[in-house]
Amino acid sequence: MNIGIGGDHAGYELKDAIIQLLEGQGHTVKNYGTDTADSVDYPDFAHPLSEAVESGDHDLGILICGSANGMAMSANKHAGIRCAICWEPELASLARQHNNANILGLPARFVSQEKALEITKAFFEASFEGGRHERRVSKISC
Repeated sequence: MNIGIGGDHAGYELKDAIIQLLEGQGHTVKNYGTDTADSVDYPDFAHPLSEAVESGDHDLGILICGSANGMAMSANKHAGIRCAICWEPELASLARQHNNANILGLPARFVSQEKALEITKAFFEASFEGGRHERRVSKISC
């Protein structure tokens, strides 16, 4: 898969660990930054990544910030994006299976690196089930 990943200053260390995991699984990963603890504005990373997922340049994306709320709010302004904040692997699986989430939002200040890697694996191992969920998902975009 071709994956985009971005994070703010709260998520850059976690982002690096996830990149290693995904590249180790054979995925191509584009890093949208940031790569330091210097304070930055999360929309500056969420919007370019979301545009790339929405246009099909990336199959899926991951956005990371302290709570994941700011990233998800920014990403979900894009009509073709369904960014789900997940703090447990089961939530990540369900977000893909039932909601056809195309961006994973990770709250770096509320999950350990080990848990974040489990969540990421669950997100990428799951796929959209369609069926009764298709009708609901088609009603999300305005």
